[in-house]
Amino acid sequence: MSLHPTLQPYADAWTHSIDAISELVQPLVEADWNRRTPCPGWSVRDVVSHVIGLNNEMLGDPRPIHTLPRDLFHVTNDHQRYMEMQVDVRRHHTSPEMTAELEYTVIRRNRQLRNESRDPGTKVRGPLGAELTLEESMREHAFAMWVHEQDLRTALGVPGNLDSPGAQVARDVLLDALPEIVAGKADAPRSSAIVFDVSGPIEFLRTIRVDIQGRGTLETAPALGPAATLGLDWETYVRLACGRITVESVADRLKLEGDPKLTAAILKHFTVTK
Repeated sequence: MSLHPTLQPYADAWTHSIDAISELVQPLVEADWNRRTPCPGWSVRDVVSHVIGLNNEMLGDPRPIHTLPRDLFHVTNDHQRYMEMQVDVRRHHTSPEMTAELEYTVIRRNRQLRNESRDPGTKVRGPLGAELTLEESMREHAFAMWVHEQDLRTALGVPGNLDSPGAQVARDVLLDALPEIVAGKADAPRSSAIVFDVSGPIEFLRTIRVDIQGRGTLETAPALGPAATLGLDWETYVRLACGRITVESVADRLKLEGDPKLTAAILKHFTVTK
């Protein structure tokens, strides 16, 4: 394979998640495709449609020409409208149509990855015409595939892969978002430290330090006398950060210490997906 070593972990994570998704949906009967998922407004069919659409865009396929209905309550911004296009166009596809298209898309994407020789810094097109590097694109793609694998597992009652290669990528993506959440959106006090203590299949202890200018940095060193500590399990962390559950619904799974206003502000802005 000619894939750059920096990109290999993202390709591996994608492969692991997409294989799991294919395995999950292959035996489904028609009624199963209509099951609700934790992804707001989306059924199992919708999530798989989104997965197909994301991979088609990585392949450089043209986007469908389609007009969205006006009564989709879960579509409230341009990013959601952009993502909904690939979903709504497949809303009436049958189970065989869905699995066949997914299988064909995976074959094409595997071939693309085998032949991928571009540098990680190569600029590529992202959603809504955004420009990002190939590395950023593949990282976000691997993250999305794992999150949607988890959406399907929840809907179908088949838990698993909470510590898979995709979960490792998700951990890093979510941790990278913490400084902005804590220092920017939650406006944590300057010269303070906030600790995140996460347990479960993927466990970690991280500190966000806010400097005198109000900038946040992610550190592995523990903090003495933090302004706040948030303790929770990995699955709850992921589902909160991806907007799949509310803080109120998992209050019993959260161990919050320190300034209650600060922990409330952090949790209010905890969702990183759009």
